[in-house]
Amino acid sequence: MGPPSFLMRSKSDDSFLSILSTKEEKSLLPAPVHRKPKIRVRTLLGHCLYRRVILWTAGILFLLCLALSSPGGRQRRQRLMELVDLSHQDVRSSGGEGEAPTVSKDTEGVIIVGSAGDAPQVQVQGEHMPTWLRFRHLDGFFNGLKALVPANEHIPEYPRKPGEASPFPLTLSYTGLPTPTPYISQPDYESPEYISQYHAVEKCYLDKERRIPVPDLYAYNGVVQGQPEPAMGSRNLLGLRDDVCFDRFGRYGPYGLGYSFDEGGAFVGTDTEQEGSSTVWEKTGKINYENMDWGDAQTRCYESNKKRFADPAAPTKTAAVSGQFHQRSFLRNERQKIPRTAVVIRAYVGFQWTQHNILNFRALISELALKSGGEYAVHFLLHVRNNNEAIWADPMTAQRILDENIPQEFHGLCTLWSEAQMRLYYPGKFGGSFQNPSGGDIHGVYRSAHFPLQHFAMQHPEYEYFWNWELDMRWLGNYYELFDRLSAWAKEQPRNELWERSAKYYIPSYHGSWENFTSLVHNETLNSGREATYGPVQFPGRQPLRSELRGESFMPSNCDPNDKSDTKCGKGEEADLITLNPLFDTEHSGWVFSTDVTGYKRSLPLPPRRCSIITASRLSRRLLNTMHEETWRLKHTMFAEMYPATMALHHGLKAVYAPHPVYLDREWEIEAIDKAFNGGRDHTAGGHGSPFDLNNEHNHKGSSWYYNSEFAGLLWRRWLGYAQFDGRGRNGGRSGEGQLRGGKEEEERAAGTGRLCLRSMLVHPIKWEHPSELD
Repeated sequence: MGPPSFLMRSKSDDSFLSILSTKEEKSLLPAPVHRKPKIRVRTLLGHCLYRRVILWTAGILFLLCLALSSPGGRQRRQRLMELVDLSHQDVRSSGGEGEAPTVSKDTEGVIIVGSAGDAPQVQVQGEHMPTWLRFRHLDGFFNGLKALVPANEHIPEYPRKPGEASPFPLTLSYTGLPTPTPYISQPDYESPEYISQYHAVEKCYLDKERRIPVPDLYAYNGVVQGQPEPAMGSRNLLGLRDDVCFDRFGRYGPYGLGYSFDEGGAFVGTDTEQEGSSTVWEKTGKINYENMDWGDAQTRCYESNKKRFADPAAPTKTAAVSGQFHQRSFLRNERQKIPRTAVVIRAYVGFQWTQHNILNFRALISELALKSGGEYAVHFLLHVRNNNEAIWADPMTAQRILDENIPQEFHGLCTLWSEAQMRLYYPGKFGGSFQNPSGGDIHGVYRSAHFPLQHFAMQHPEYEYFWNWELDMRWLGNYYELFDRLSAWAKEQPRNELWERSAKYYIPSYHGSWENFTSLVHNETLNSGREATYGPVQFPGRQPLRSELRGESFMPSNCDPNDKSDTKCGKGEEADLITLNPLFDTEHSGWVFSTDVTGYKRSLPLPPRRCSIITASRLSRRLLNTMHEETWRLKHTMFAEMYPATMALHHGLKAVYAPHPVYLDREWEIEAIDKAFNGGRDHTAGGHGSPFDLNNEHNHKGSSWYYNSEFAGLLWRRWLGYAQFDGRGRNGGRSGEGQLRGGKEEEERAAGTGRLCLRSMLVHPIKWEHPSELD
C-alpha cells in the first residue's frame, strides 16, 4: 500500500490581490545590499568598443567564477539541498541578531539556551523602509519540550514591561520528556448537570461496527519557557486555555501522523524527531484510516443523536426572528434542544491535496462533528471551474471530478457547484458597480464567494450557523474549543458600542484589561464626534427587506432603541457574524476593494460599509437569509469580505470581532503595534491610515494570521519538524533567506531543547508543509 495517486504537488495560483500587494511591497521592503563597484562606470562605458567588450567579458567571467567557487555560494546550494533532503538537515548557530541563539550542554542534564535578546535593533537602510524591519526577531517560539515549565513559572520573552528581565539565557535541568495527556474540550456529556438540561449524547464511532472510538488529541501541561505572549488578542478573554501546549504528535498522531501507510497512517512525521511520541497511541493503537468514510461516520453520529436538536421545520413567528429557536423559553421539565452548526470548507478543482491537508481535516471532523455528538457537521463546497461539466446531469461526471480532486475518505462530505449554477440561481441584471478593481464577473468566485454559501444555507435548513472556512488555515489546538469558545464569548457581548469595539485590534500589553479597552473605546467614540452605531443604519437609497416592511426588527425585544448606553442589550444574544479580524470602515481606508459595490444607485453616495479581511467567519441563518434576499430581490452585492459585515450593519444584526491570539515574529515596540494596526481614523483599523491599506499591509507579514503572512508558514513548518530558512539577516531580513534552522538533527541534539510545543493559535496562510512540496 502506498500514498494515494491523487496526492500531487503544485504551486497555488497568485490572486489579483497578491499580485497588487507584491508590487507595492517591492517599493517598501528592503532591497538587496550591493557593494560599491570598484571600477568606475564611465570606464566600462567608454567610447572604445573593444575596451567595453573586453572589460564586460572579463567582469562577467570573474563574477561567474566567484559565484560558483565561493564558500557562500556552496553553502547556499547545500542549504537548499538540506531543506529538501531531510536526512541532511543542519543548523548553524552563534547568537546575535541574524544568527541563531546559542544552545549548549553545560553539565550532565543541564542545558543552557542563549538568546539574541540583547542585540541592538537592526540597521535598515532607506528612508521609507517599514519600521518593523528594525526590530529584532524573537527566539522564544523555537524552544522545545525540554524547556517546558508549569504555566505559573512561565516568563515570556515578549512583551516585557520596562525594566523587566529577559528569561534568557535559560538554564534547564532536563531529566526526561514529560508525558502528554488527553485533551478534551467538549462538555462532560455524562455529568448530572448536563443531563439535567440537555438530552443525553450517544457516543460516536469511526466504524459501522462501533468498535473504533473517536480518538482524543493530546496536550502537555505547561508552557515552554520564554515562549512569547500574543501581541494582539487574548486566550483568557475568549475562554481558551493558556496553560497547555501541543506538539505535532499529540495534535495529529491520533489521526495518522508518525506511522506508515501500511499501518493505515499518513507516513508524514516518520521523517522527524519522535522521542516519546508513542504515548499518543497507547490507548487506541495506531488507527487504520485506509478505508475511512467520514461522510458515513458523520451521518451515523447525527442519526444516533438527532433527538438533541431542534426540528428545522418547526414554525417560527417571523422572518426576522427565524433561526432563533435556541432562544425560546422551555417548559420547566423539558430538556433543551441545541442548534446545529455547519463548517463549510471552500475547495476547488485543481487543489493538490497532501497528507498534511488530510490530517488537518480528519482532526476537524473528529473534534467538531463526531466528538460533539453531531452538534457540528463538516462540508466541502467544491468549486467546479469548468462550466461545461455536466455535474448535475451525469453522476459519472460528478464522480470523476470527485475522484480526481477530493480524497476518497471525504467524498461523502462534498457538494459540487459552479459559477454557471450561480448565474441560474441569481439571474437577471445586477446593475453597475461603483468600481471593479479585479475586473471579475459578478457571479465569479473571486468577487462573490458568498453566493455558493448563501445557496448552501438555503438548501440546508437543519443548520442554524455556518462557519465559512478555508483549506489553508490551521488551528493548533482542539477545534471544538476554538469554535465553542468564540461562540460563547460573542454571545455575551452587549450591543452598545459593539461596532466600535470591533473596529480595532485589542493589544493587551498596550490597552490593559478588556474593561479598560472598553472604556477607552467609549472615550474615543465620544471624542470623535460620531454617534455610536446601534441598530440598523439609514442612508440615501436604502431599501428595506420584506421583514422590515412588515415592521419587524432584528434588534432584541428588550433593547430600547433610544438608549444606546444600555449595557444589557444584546447580552445572551447569539452573534449573527463572528469575524477573526477587525470589522473596519472601508471608506477612505485604502483597501483595494473598498468600492467594489454593485446594484446601488451610482448617482447617490456609496452606502456605508464594513469589512473583515479573510473570509473565515461564522454567519447565522438570518444573516445569510438577509444576504440572499438582498442578492436575488434587490440585486445588491459587494466584494466577498465586505458583504456579510455590511449587510449586518445595514439591517441591525449583531456582528462581533473575536480577538483571538495573534503573534508577531519580532520585538515590536508596544506603541508601534497600536500605531501600525490601529492607526486609522479615530484610532481604529478603518479610514485613513488603516492597516488594510495596500501600502500598509506589509505590517502583517510578520504576524501569525493574515493572508500575506510569511511568519505563519515558517512557524507552522518548524512545529511540524522541518528545517526552515529563518528570514534573518542584513537590512531586516526577508522570507526565504538567512540560516537554515530547526529540523530533525537540531531537535535530536542532546544539547537542544527538542521538538516545538506551542499553545493554541490560528495560523494562515499555510501554502505548503512538507519540503518535498517545493519540488
